[in-house]
Amino acid sequence: MLLSGCRSVHSLRSLESLRDGDLLFHVVEGSNAITAVTHGIQALAIDHVAIYYTGEDGTPQVVQAIYDGVVTTPLDTLLSEPGYYVAGRVSGADPSVSVRQALRHVGKPYDFVFSPTDSEVYCSELVLLSYVDREGHSLFAPTGMTFRDETGDIPAYWQSFYGQRNLSVPEGAPGSNPGELSRRPEVKIKYDLRDFAKRRYQRGPSY
Repeated sequence: MLLSGCRSVHSLRSLESLRDGDLLFHVVEGSNAITAVTHGIQALAIDHVAIYYTGEDGTPQVVQAIYDGVVTTPLDTLLSEPGYYVAGRVSGADPSVSVRQALRHVGKPYDFVFSPTDSEVYCSELVLLSYVDREGHSLFAPTGMTFRDETGDIPAYWQSFYGQRNLSVPEGAPGSNPGELSRRPEVKIKYDLRDFAKRRYQRGPSY
């Protein structure tokens, strides 16, 4: 089991349990600039989200927005990163259409300043741009972004980060973050991928 009080969260045993359109949330060991000012479900330190899908050749893939831009990545590569992932299922989504829409963003540059008004894309923004219900309506609305830590202050890191770019910290601007996304009512965390990743790398990938 992963989360205290969440009996429906289990250790992933087989890739067959994952479905196209599941969201994979990255949990860091410790904290970083993102997790210091955002909160994942059950206080998990979540700093990234990727979209799971099955590639044309049948291999497990994700589409994600990282520093290199919006890219597709083999699941094995994703799971080899430090930290671990938990998988969330999105209720009310049209997963096939949502994944196709996410893939249309491949090649776009990464949005380092988390602006909703430019053509660049950051990780949770990719989810907001892509996920629709079966009637084609956007499933996730933006929320007010926060850059304040648990004391209510904006850390020096973020003040410097935006100051070096001659920008104001966009506190309260419409946007998203992966931790907040994990707490949306449409997202149900179902699987902890830690043990699955360990078993997979001990014996090598097997599709």
